Amino acid sequence: MLASGLVLTACALRRRLVAVTVRGASMEPAYRDGDRVLVRRGRLPAPGQVVVVRDLPDTGPTTAPDLGPSATAVPATPAREVPVPALLIKRVAAVPGDPVPRARVAALAGVPERYVPHGQLVLLGDNPAASFDSRHRGYFAAAQVVGTVWRSLPG
Repeated sequence: MLASGLVLTACALRRRLVAVTVRGASMEPAYRDGDRVLVRRGRLPAPGQVVVVRDLPDTGPTTAPDLGPSATAVPATPAREVPVPALLIKRVAAVPGDPVPRARVAALAGVPERYVPHGQLVLLGDNPAASFDSRHRGYFAAAQVVGTVWRSLPG
């Protein structure tokens, strides 16, 4: 009886928690390349929380409107190969209903809405020089969030 209860508990935890290895320097100094984090699924993120998100080219982050050839707010980023789907770790800057953070996120400077739309998030890396995030891509689809970082795992 006790063994079956433990098995059910373990299965339930596996559905709610997932271990993820951080790749890259985009979240330094909070998380470094190779760090492992435990991610809690099923919770809606709040501003300031760190999330893991699937970056799917066709259904993932949306691109901000083209501002034309004279726009210089966001430097061009060289193309790179990313495994599909890649998992990204980012901090939530704004959720649906929050004001669009135009001053902090140049890629959103030209969007018409005043508030972050339903189903979208603004995600930023802690290390702007090494982060490919909403500053470059605009909104991320909230449906692509794997979960919220709950804690670091010993490494």
